[in-house]
Amino acid sequence: MHDAAEVARLLDILGNRNRRRIIELLRQKPCFVTEISDTLTISPKAVIDHLQMMEREAILASQIDERRRKYYYLANDILINVSLKEARIVSTMPSEDDEENEQLRKSVGMLGRMIRAHDQILENLEQINHDIEIKINDIARNHKDLFRSEREITVIIALSHDSLTVPELEQATGIPGGDLRRILAQFERRGLVKRVQDSYTLRGVHAE
Repeated sequence: MHDAAEVARLLDILGNRNRRRIIELLRQKPCFVTEISDTLTISPKAVIDHLQMMEREAILASQIDERRRKYYYLANDILINVSLKEARIVSTMPSEDDEENEQLRKSVGMLGRMIRAHDQILENLEQINHDIEIKINDIARNHKDLFRSEREITVIIALSHDSLTVPELEQATGIPGGDLRRILAQFERRGLVKRVQDSYTLRGVHAE
């Protein structure tokens, strides 16, 4: 049986809806970062952060394939069903405990409403992200003259989500660091991206 500290840590990890969605996806099959990002419409950078956290907790494990892509899979499957039920307290006279329990019920009710509102916002955001992803793919297909290879298109799509460092891009795209630096250098010369400290971001009209 898990001790209280371990249960609290797992609940903290699984309290994030996107981490739960990643676990459900990996329950079906191993995936690499861009597969998770595209399927769940979550930015590669956020996916990497979630994966690294769950790998540290031994929920996930990973392996590198022959194309240097890092696949993640469930190391320890987790199936959690949490149910909060309102406690009914019967008392013949008011007490401090009654007041505390009433306050607890109100707080749990408010938490439930906040979680439902949060999930609704996420659902709406996922639809917007899905529409954005479709537009990105349309641009990549309709403007192939701007790109010299599929790898370049993959890098542009990854950067369209967020600014990323070379290691983050390497993990998100599966492209080796040396090749990434050459692609990014070309993009800088062509005015497609700019470097801010260690991160690269789309620039100008290409980011709009």
